[in-house]
Amino acid sequence: MSPARPHDSSNARPRIAVLAGGIGAARFLRGLLAVPIESDEEPVVTVIGNTGDDITLFGLRVCPDLDTVMYTLGGGVEESQGWGRAEESFVVKEELAAYDASPQWFGLGDRDIATHLLRTEWLHDGVPLSEVTRRLCERWQPGVALLPMSDDRIETQVLVDDPSVGRRSLHFQEWWVRLQASVPALEIVAVGAAVATPAPGVLEAIRDADVVLLPPSNPVVSIGTILQVPGIREALTETNAPVVGVSPIIGGAPVRGMADACLAAIGVETSAAAVGNWYGPDLIDGWLVDESDADAVVKDVVVRARPLFMTDVDATAAIARDALALAHEIGRR
Repeated sequence: MSPARPHDSSNARPRIAVLAGGIGAARFLRGLLAVPIESDEEPVVTVIGNTGDDITLFGLRVCPDLDTVMYTLGGGVEESQGWGRAEESFVVKEELAAYDASPQWFGLGDRDIATHLLRTEWLHDGVPLSEVTRRLCERWQPGVALLPMSDDRIETQVLVDDPSVGRRSLHFQEWWVRLQASVPALEIVAVGAAVATPAPGVLEAIRDADVVLLPPSNPVVSIGTILQVPGIREALTETNAPVVGVSPIIGGAPVRGMADACLAAIGVETSAAAVGNWYGPDLIDGWLVDESDADAVVKDVVVRARPLFMTDVDATAAIARDALALAHEIGRR
C-alpha cells in the first residue's frame, strides 16, 4: 500500500498533513514515520502543532506540544514519561525552589531550559514562532515539517469554581498539571484563537494534502484548539483529501491523561463513538477505533476497528499504516 493517494498521476511526493497535540501525537508520528514505504518517493509529512498549551514561566516562553513532537521525533525525549529531555537534571528548578519562587508545580529541566531561552530570545527579537520552530528543528531533524498552528499568541484558559476563592479562570497548565483536572472545568476557552491567523504554510498543507490525519490527541484542548484558529476547520472541510482520525478513547476511557475531564466540560461522553460524532462527517471521513469499541457508530463516517494501544514503535506503525489504509479505502472526497 502506498502511504498516501496522490492528487494526480504525476510523480509528486505524497503529502500527509497531521494535526497534533503532545505525547499521543508524537508517538503516533514516530509510528507513521516507521511505516514501510512501497512507492519510490517518501511522503512529505507536515505537522500542525497545538500552541494553546503554551505558557510563560520565569520569563521563558514554553511550547510543550511543539517541543514534545520535536524531542520525540529527534530522539531526545524522556521515553519513560513521553515529554521533556532524556538524561535531564533539575538544578535550576531546585535553586528556584530555594528562593521560594513560584510556580513550583511546573518544573523546567536544565537541558530543556536551553530550548526555551533561545525561543524567548528569538521571539523577543521579533522572529515569528513558525521560524523559531524551524530553527530549533534544525538541530533535532524530526523528519517532518513542524508548524505551530499560529504565530499569534493563544493560551487555553479553564474556568473553574475554586473552593478557596470562588469562580476564576486559570491557565490550562495549572488546571492540568497542578490540579490534575480534579476541579471540574466549567468552560475551556482558547484565548486569542478567534483573532489569530494560521501560521504560514498551515492552510496550504491541509488543502494540498493527499491524506489528513488526526492522531490520538486530546480532542478538546489539542485538536479542538487547533480547529478554533480561523481558517483551519474550513480548510479541513474543503480539502479533497480524505481525513481520518484515530480515537484517543479506548473502552470508555482516555488512553492517557484526563481527556474525560475535558470532554465533560463540553458535554461530550467519554467514548470512541461520541468523540467521532463530535468531530462529525463535515470534518472526518474515517474513524479508527480500538477493537473493544468495534460497535461504535459514527454517522456518515467510515469506522474501522483494530488494536490501538501504542505499546511500541512497531505496534504504532501498524496503527498508522491502518489509518493510511482507511484513507486509501475512502479515496478522495
